[in-house]
Amino acid sequence: MWDYIKLAVLGLTAVLAAIAANYAHDLAYQVNALTAMLAAAIAFWWALRTAGDHRPQPQTEYNDAVVRAGVIATAFWGVIGFLVGVVIALQLAFPALNFEWAEGYLNFGRLRPLHTSAVIFAFGGNALIMSAFYVVQRTTAARLWGGNLGWFVFWGYNLFIVLAATSYVLGGSQGKEYAEPTWHIDLWLTVVWVAFLLAFLGTLWKRKEPHIYVANWFYLSFIITIAMLHVVNNLAVPVSIFGSKSVQLMGGVQDAMTQWWYGHNAVGFFLTAGFLGMMYYFVPKQAERPVYSYKLSIIHFWALIFLYIWAGPHHLHYTALPDWASTLGMVFSVILWMPSWGGMINGLMTLSGAWDKLRTDPIIRMMVVSVGFYGMSTFEGPMMSIKAVNSLSHYTDWTIGHVHSGALGWNGMITFGVLYFLTPRLWGRERLYSLSLVSWHFWLATIGIVLYAASMWVTGIMEGLMWREVDANGFLVNAFADTVSAKFPMYVVRALGGIMFLAGGVIMVYNLWATVAKQPARSALTAAIPAE
Repeated sequence: MWDYIKLAVLGLTAVLAAIAANYAHDLAYQVNALTAMLAAAIAFWWALRTAGDHRPQPQTEYNDAVVRAGVIATAFWGVIGFLVGVVIALQLAFPALNFEWAEGYLNFGRLRPLHTSAVIFAFGGNALIMSAFYVVQRTTAARLWGGNLGWFVFWGYNLFIVLAATSYVLGGSQGKEYAEPTWHIDLWLTVVWVAFLLAFLGTLWKRKEPHIYVANWFYLSFIITIAMLHVVNNLAVPVSIFGSKSVQLMGGVQDAMTQWWYGHNAVGFFLTAGFLGMMYYFVPKQAERPVYSYKLSIIHFWALIFLYIWAGPHHLHYTALPDWASTLGMVFSVILWMPSWGGMINGLMTLSGAWDKLRTDPIIRMMVVSVGFYGMSTFEGPMMSIKAVNSLSHYTDWTIGHVHSGALGWNGMITFGVLYFLTPRLWGRERLYSLSLVSWHFWLATIGIVLYAASMWVTGIMEGLMWREVDANGFLVNAFADTVSAKFPMYVVRALGGIMFLAGGVIMVYNLWATVAKQPARSALTAAIPAE
């Protein structure tokens, strides 16, 4: 019966998507509809091919197949995101690279949201989903709940990535930072995210271990809060069901406030809470040491989720937002520094008694550097939220340096460490293909991040000072074009840092592939042994 329902839903979806493509009002919507039609048709063919083939799923084994797929997707999208980042960094340094023949498709304005979404949502999102599925099974001694629901989450989420990417390039965007996907893509992501929540909660519900390990607290808070942020920030009425255009329910300063409540908490929960779930599981595992202080991890959790949700208004200093609201955001941002550093100290002190591993284990070195960047970014962020500092830093490249030191240093490096940790275990290999290549990746990535962030700090502060420089009569000394010209050397350094980071990512992909293809296999332990 279930097979017939599934076939009917997929067939109807393919037909409706074809109709939508035929009546589409804009190219981005039409391509999205055709993509959805193709995806539904492929799923229909697969469902038809496997109809009646119901193999019992052994509840004593973990569902690691979907985690393996997530590892591949994370590595793939990471390289794509880094590559697009290098391209747009070069376009900013050398405007001639905005080729006339590619205008309207591959110019900076179209590629910039493609880069941010590829790195944050494709690379980071796949890393979070696959690591959450891995960790929740290991810490509950239970197979992932929902049968093939995990596969629906994986393929549904990656379909969202493809829809968003093609939409950006073809001009489909609602113009909201980190929330550019248009209304129909937002609806699809909502469906996938609810499925993700159900799979995670269902696994926790049927757990065999009474205690819920703290990493799962961070993962669950990330899933629930991102759902709330996504729905509220994207409340809109479509102009037509056959077009990408929509009208936001909120406007003016209310829309700005909602956008940065979303934007900063996307950082706080997607790029911080979720990745802290990774830290609290994978750092102790790689260091072979227990978490330094479990009590501190619980304090870290509750302080973080209570404070972060209030910090968004600091993005709107000196705007039409009421002064009390932006001041509230600033105060909570400054207070946030304390629990953030408590978490950093907890992560670093987990290596107590195992510091010698930093000399011999490049994977733990990556994880430790990532925790260090987490601490640095969570100090710099509160400092930049202070109005006196923000008056210099806002709208400058200093903000870009801050974002990338966190995204590349914290999110990127912890994800690399997790990929190196998981690959030999998931594919049943004795070890990684080459620890030497991991060291090469570590140094290329670290030096690349330092070049990138330092160049943006220098050019950002210079930019802010040039904008506020006045002569004896009170007139501005520098035109905007003067600041652009002065930043050129630092833009070249930024591009060089990005190229080094990309090169490290390519080396990682080769190392992971060679681990699977060239390393001898060992018997993989998939039985749901007592929870770790």
